[in-house]
Amino acid sequence: MKIAIAGGSGFIGQHLIRYFLERKISLILISRQRRASNHALIRNVTWSDLKSDVKVMEGTDVIVNLAGETINQRWTNAAKERILQSRLESVAQIADIVSRMEKKPEVVVNASGISIYGTSETESFVEHSEPRVMDFLSGVVQQWEEAMKQIRGTRLVKLRLGLVLGNDGGAFPRMLLPYKLGVGGRIGSGKQVMSWIHIHDLCRLIEFCIQNDDIIEQVNATAPHPVTNDEFGRTLGKVLHRPHLFPVPGFVMKLLFGELSTLILEGQKVFPYLATEYEFHYQFPYIDMALQDLVGKKKALK
Repeated sequence: MKIAIAGGSGFIGQHLIRYFLERKISLILISRQRRASNHALIRNVTWSDLKSDVKVMEGTDVIVNLAGETINQRWTNAAKERILQSRLESVAQIADIVSRMEKKPEVVVNASGISIYGTSETESFVEHSEPRVMDFLSGVVQQWEEAMKQIRGTRLVKLRLGLVLGNDGGAFPRMLLPYKLGVGGRIGSGKQVMSWIHIHDLCRLIEFCIQNDDIIEQVNATAPHPVTNDEFGRTLGKVLHRPHLFPVPGFVMKLLFGELSTLILEGQKVFPYLATEYEFHYQFPYIDMALQDLVGKKKALK
């Protein structure tokens, strides 16, 4: 099998590359800048290379598109524009590449986000729930998925990512720090629901989507047991043997992070209905299992 990955330099991309290399899968890594390959199974190409010639992509079975500006930054007007345009542009480029390939890939797995459902403390969401534009990020994801209609001639999976937990990227290292310092506690009301997934299960779920031809359209990339922010913090404190006593008021988060604080203060109870229906086996279905694994690995690194 040959898999092309766009956006492989990010947190998720780096884990996915290692995951596929362990399985001896040939990879084409698409990026903005030319990079030297340090692995026999890796070939690096740039978007510019593919604009003029897609021959290097021939024989590619799968394209995974994770490309897009990070949302973990203060959402200034300029940052918002970068976040949106980077996603729309990468999708347009993938659509163009696929259209010019003589033999189309069997599937394109394109990152998306659970933000498309909007936020709620009481409602639950599954893949067939209606999209709701309630804020900046839900609007971005809706436009992002609308742009994916340009990708034709192949099976398309829209991978709606929840909060991805890993030690070396994403939000988890910053969530861990207050507890390591002994000042952890709920954020805001603590009632906001966190729909999360362990990074290893995410890599496995991407592979699962590739291997199952029946999976089309959107898939919620979340664990089957979402938790409230308070439950998450209590579990993390228990695993670390640290207190969960020091609440952080919502207004403090708004002062520190601006509009980005909506990601922390407002929740979504999202269930992976399709993954469950297709009998995907989670290695970390519960938050205590995921945190024990991550914290144990963190200690082992010291």
